[in-house]
Amino acid sequence: MPARILEIRRSVLNENDRRARVLRAEFREAGLLAVNLVSSPGAGKTSLLVETLRRLSSAHVPAAVIAGDVETDNDARRLASAGCPVRQIETHGACHLDAAMIARRLDGWNLETFDYLFIENVGNLVCPAGYDLGEGLRAVILSVAEGEDKPLKYPALFHSADVVLVSKIDLAGPCEFDREAALRNIRAVRPDAAVIETSARTGAGLDAWLEHLAAARCRFLTEKEAPPCV
Repeated sequence: MPARILEIRRSVLNENDRRARVLRAEFREAGLLAVNLVSSPGAGKTSLLVETLRRLSSAHVPAAVIAGDVETDNDARRLASAGCPVRQIETHGACHLDAAMIARRLDGWNLETFDYLFIENVGNLVCPAGYDLGEGLRAVILSVAEGEDKPLKYPALFHSADVVLVSKIDLAGPCEFDREAALRNIRAVRPDAAVIETSARTGAGLDAWLEHLAAARCRFLTEKEAPPCV
């Protein structure tokens, strides 16, 4: 790769990281945990997020969503059915979100009114890996239909994961999903990541996921001076 291209890419990432640090400080000051949800297309990211939002709403836990897609607001409309504020980003060809996009979509929101901001990234296992969005938690979703070797094929993204959500676990049998192989491959790339097996259809694993979110928010807010966890 020519040196000039490397210099431009380094500059872009450095500027993104600077913006992300500002966002992270704003989120912490507001008492909010931003969650960056990343997966390949069709992994069940939106369905899992809808069920997550419904359960948080039932528990009177306020949350908001920024939904990213190349085109259409289909996912944003599905997410809005859960009763939370949703804003859409259409990237018009870009394969990932960046910190500047997130900052622009926050305009007019009082962040102190939310406990969580979920960022549904563009469906892609390559581009989002290098872009910090100011999140306090990065969740990578792996569906049982994708194959157990995805962590090995896309190590940069899985290496950046704080938690791996294995989705559509109710389809593990029909998909002949090799659970032990998948866990082994996740551990090979990211030994310290939490792994939670989930199903948006049956509700399996969602209680564990919500508990993980609550614990992650408390950790994030207490890393520096911040509003107390409740």
